[in-house]
Formats: sequence, C-alpha cells, structure tokens
Amino acid sequence: MKYFSCTQPEGSKRKWLRPVEGWRPVCRATLQSKVAAETGSSPWTLTAAVCLQRLPVVSADCSPIEERFREMMLEMELEKSLLSDHELRLLEDADRIRRKQTNDYDSDEEDSHGDQEIMLAQDLEDNWEQKLKSFQPAPRVEPEVDKDLTSVKRCLADSLVLLAEQRVGGEKLWLLPQAQWQEGETLRQTAERALASLPVAGFKATFLGNAPCGVYKYKLPKAARTESSIGRKVFFFKAVLTDDGEPKAPAGPFLWLKKSELQRYLKPAYRMKVERFILSL
Repeated sequence: MKYFSCTQPEGSKRKWLRPVEGWRPVCRATLQSKVAAETGSSPWTLTAAVCLQRLPVVSADCSPIEERFREMMLEMELEKSLLSDHELRLLEDADRIRRKQTNDYDSDEEDSHGDQEIMLAQDLEDNWEQKLKSFQPAPRVEPEVDKDLTSVKRCLADSLVLLAEQRVGGEKLWLLPQAQWQEGETLRQTAERALASLPVAGFKATFLGNAPCGVYKYKLPKAARTESSIGRKVFFFKAVLTDDGEPKAPAGPFLWLKKSELQRYLKPAYRMKVERFILSL
C-alpha cells in the first residue's frame, strides 16, 4: 500500500497520511462518461425551452396617483427653474419694442440688426408652432393590431411572451418553444436550437445567461409512455427579442401573449412554473 506525504516546512519532520480505504483516482473523462451513462439510463427526457419576451415599446399609461404626482413634480420644477436662453431673448425683444414706442427713444443706442433679431425670435416661435400642428404622433393603441395574437406589434405598452403549438404525445399543447437535449450540447445550446427551429424567421434574440431560470417536470400520457421514457424535465432559459423588424409570415401557429393572457392557453401546473420568472415590465 502506498502512503502519501503532506507538505511540511523545511526542518520539520515529515508526516505520512494513510489513504482512505477504497480510494481511487478519478479523471474528468470518467466522470463525464458516468454522467452520460446515468442520463442515457434515466427514464426522464431532458428538454430545454426558451421564454422569448418582447419588451414594451412605449411607456405604460400613468395611474391616477402617478398622474397627480407627475403634475406636482412639474409644478415644482417650473417654480424652481430658471429662464431659458430663448425666454431671455424674448424679454429683451419685448423691452426693445417698448423703448421704441416711447418719445425719448434714441435709435443710435440700438445696433443695426435690432429689427432682424426681433423678427427672428418671433419667426422662430411661429415656426415651432407650425411644426407642432403638423406633427402627427404614432398611435399608442391600435385595436385591430392588438386583437391579432400572432403580431409582435400588438400591445406596445406591455411585455409579450412567445408561445408555440407543439405536439406532446398525441396531444397538441401551447408551450414555450422547446427541443429535446442532444448529447454533446449544453442546455443553452438546446434552447437556442429550439428557437432557431421555429417556423418563423426574421427576428434575433439575446439570451440572458447560461443557467436556466426554472424547471418543470411532467409525465407523458399513458399511451405514449415507455420503460425508457416516462416523462420530461424542461429547463427554461430567458431571452429578449432584439430585432426591431417584423418577422416573416410563420408556417406554423404561434402566439404573442401578455402575462395576463397565459392562463387561457397554458395548463395550470405549467403556467405556475412559467409565471415565476416572467416580469411584467
């Protein structure tokens, strides 16, 4: 039996440690093969799903309390603010006009471009007013678009989640896009493949980390169960839609839903797991 020595300071006696009975050195490759063997023999299929969110495009409407607070802050800011350069210029122009109307007005005291400056300040304000009247802001709410659950442009003030219709056993269910894990890839790579395999193209997503944000385990229908596969363990990853363009027309059904609309399409146990990591921004 071999003995192993621990490092000691120079000049001290060397101490010998007896190895633990049954100890064997294990390399990383052996551990990886052991994990792969356990995964292959497990009756649970590993799956990765992606929670793709489209963040709000416009700010949400203020509540009555928020609106009153906003008005109060604007009043306080106006009371404590200083005059802008344009406001000071208008006051100077008004004072110049008032002095011109007096009998003791001396034109030599004014510069040669006084009239031009007065007209320039007034013309500038008129130009701003005309631009404001001609400006048409984009609508915040489009009822026809908001009713289209397949449009990523609906409900611009809310955060939307992508759902895809997928077959589980012999049943079609609305789920977050998911794919089965394959040997040699990480769970995040599986989630990226699940998103890339959707029958829709034209958008890009940014994943928010390499670790899953949630997990859900369910059993397959009895008709679809086998000895080697009785259910699935789904690991969820979060991603954010980063492409501003409109996705191309899909070849399969999918939905963009608000958090409050998920209960109409997801099963209760599945929805409970999903709502834990969906933030209503």
